[in-house]
Amino acid sequence: MRNRMIAGNWKMNKSYSEGVVLAQGLARELEGGTGDVDVVVCPPTVDLKGVATVIEQESAPFSLGAQNAYFEESGAYTGETAPSMLTDIGATYCIIGHSERRGYFGETDEDINKKAKALMAHGIVPISCCGESLEVREAGKHVEFVVDQIKKDTENLVIDDPSKYVVAYEPIWAIGTGKTATADDAQEVCGAIRKTLAEVFGQEVADGIRVLYGGSAKPENVAGFLEKEDVDGALVGGASLKADSFAAMVKAAM
Repeated sequence: MRNRMIAGNWKMNKSYSEGVVLAQGLARELEGGTGDVDVVVCPPTVDLKGVATVIEQESAPFSLGAQNAYFEESGAYTGETAPSMLTDIGATYCIIGHSERRGYFGETDEDINKKAKALMAHGIVPISCCGESLEVREAGKHVEFVVDQIKKDTENLVIDDPSKYVVAYEPIWAIGTGKTATADDAQEVCGAIRKTLAEVFGQEVADGIRVLYGGSAKPENVAGFLEKEDVDGALVGGASLKADSFAAMVKAAM
């Protein structure tokens, strides 16, 4: 049985003080608990300490995640953050391979594969993103494209506990555009992702890996996605920047 997951990606939003206020508001909204739903917030790196402090002081029912990490342990990598640094500050999840990292900063599947291995070596759960552009979807090659990403991103990865690896399917054409894939669109690709994971890791492990949908997910549409067999939650962008809207998505998943 896979626990559902709602993860919030704040992207490059919220200053340190604003992040603390948002985390406090979310803690109040979810003070009754989240049931069997795992909730993760992923603020900008400079906000991590502040949010970690709120989680500790408020006994908040959500976990801390980062938006990126590098695969080296330490060294002359200006501007990067090592997995050990994230562990030390209290992060237990980390987004990798987001389309914005791939598109704007040239990250490759090889980079994402290395990051997953480095994070898991430090006990951090990767939320590994994949997804196609509008051009690929309109060409009818979206499933093939995402399956290829999954195979490359998981190459030689060892997963003993399937709850410690998460995949997020994010159709690029539906991120921040107001366009949203239908629940059937999401199931088509998420089902293909799980089938591919079964080929790579075996059915038992694949059945335990959470596959999230990301792409203009919001309180009004999340329930429809969660009805699908292979959609286990959502990676939320804009709707995670307000405590009440993000909490509403968590409650819809409970």
